[in-house]
Parts: sequence; structure tokens; C-alpha cells
Amino acid sequence: MIVDAHHHLWDLAVRDQDWITDPPMGAIRRSFLEPDFIAAAPSVSASVLVQTVCVPEETPEFLAVAASSDVVGAVVGWTDLTSAGVGDALDSLVDGPDGSWLRGIRHQVQSEPDPEWLCRKDVWRGLAAVGAHGLVYELLTLPHQLPAARRTVAALGNVPFVVDHCSKPAIGSGVGEWAELIRSLAAHENVTCKLSGLVTEADWKSWTVADLRPYFEVVLDAFGADRLMFGSDWPVCLLAASYDEWLSAAQELTSELSPDEQAAIFSGTARRVYGL
Repeated sequence: MIVDAHHHLWDLAVRDQDWITDPPMGAIRRSFLEPDFIAAAPSVSASVLVQTVCVPEETPEFLAVAASSDVVGAVVGWTDLTSAGVGDALDSLVDGPDGSWLRGIRHQVQSEPDPEWLCRKDVWRGLAAVGAHGLVYELLTLPHQLPAARRTVAALGNVPFVVDHCSKPAIGSGVGEWAELIRSLAAHENVTCKLSGLVTEADWKSWTVADLRPYFEVVLDAFGADRLMFGSDWPVCLLAASYDEWLSAAQELTSELSPDEQAAIFSGTARRVYGL
């Protein structure tokens, strides 16, 4: 059975998602709840539910979902890394209701205008607190932010990091500098990577598995199967592919790997990283 290391849920009746208000995002401008995910992904035995907005209220809501779910086995939430009280905030989450389901923290670094945001002293203090609480930190970055990510993971060797969506390379523009930066990031053993989000970085209407393959080959070579894990990025993936279409593409990309390598990418790595 498959572990989906990256999906989202949101209820527009509870909270708007201002990042899906533009017309191109119309296909996903509705609520997506846990039963919708289970229906879309019947082959998934366990999943990691990942934050969508930078508000403190969302994380306890997701923890409650995990506590009552037969599929969601871990939550990656949000807290303000730059706050002087980040340690106390993490204490409240971990020790609070359903806190045992919290396994990581994420921030939308991709939206920060400062490419060096990750290297700020207050951010490093927050990241150190994440690691001290036994949590992973997920890097939601764009390629131009990878140099700062590389310096950060090197400076905080005791913090486990996960790269979301292969750091969003521009599919079809060549692997170029992105590949060099990904390889330099992967040189640090405290970093793993999600095979996710590639279809939405390609042409939404005409992408092919062949378009994705050069980028997959880079992350496979850089991280190896034991530090690579499948994620759907559902429902965001619906902009370019159904759940089954992306899963089939990922299975085709990995079809020539050994059974053990495929098992790592589609289950083992995520189980290890998130304690599933």
C-alpha cells in the first residue's frame, strides 16, 4: 500500500484560501475534506496532511482530523518561526490536544520576497526549536531560494529537513542551475525530498511523463530512493492531473527501479521520516 507524503485539505466554510482566488485556480476553488481525499486515493494506506495557510488556527484543526482518521497519520503544521515565543508555541501544539500527530512544520518561504529569508537569525532560532521538538521542517522553496536553503541545512545539522515538490523546477526549461543546487542540498544527510508537485510546474494541459523524467532523474541521483518519497500534492495537482494520473506518472518514472527502491519511494521513506 502507498503512503502519500503530501496532501492538503481545506474547508472554505471555515476559512478562505486566498491563494486560490485567481481565475486559473478555479478548478480547486471549493472545499476538499478528508472523505474527498479517501475517495480520490483508495490505494493510499497512510498520508501526511500538510498546512496550506500561515495561520495558527489551522494546525489544531488538522491535528483533530488526524486523530479521527483511519488514513491521515501525520500532520505538518505552521507556527511563526520568527517569533521569540516559537518554543512555547511548539510546546502548546505538541503537548496539546492530539499533539502526538504533529510531525513537522512548514512556512510558505516561496512567497517571501527576500531570497535570504531562511538565513535570518530569528528564522534559524525557530528552526532549531523545531528540531529540538523532534519535528521535521519542510522547505517550500523556489529554485532561486536554494542557496539560502543549502546554507541553512548546513548550519542546522541536527534539524531534519524535507524539500517539498523538488523545489519547483520550471519543467521544460532544462534542469540547468536547479540541478546543481539540488545536488548541493542533497549532499547534506539531514535532507530528504518529496517527489511531488511536478505536474503543476509543467504545462497543465499537455505535460507528459517524458517532460518530467529529467527532473526525476536528478532528484533520484541526488537523494537516492531512501531519501525520496511520493506525494500527490492533492488537490493542487488537480490543476494539471487527476490523482490517478499523477500516481501513474510517478509509477512509470520509477518502473525501472528495484522493488526495494520502489518500496522506499512509495512507502518506506515517508514512514521513517514521519514516524508512521
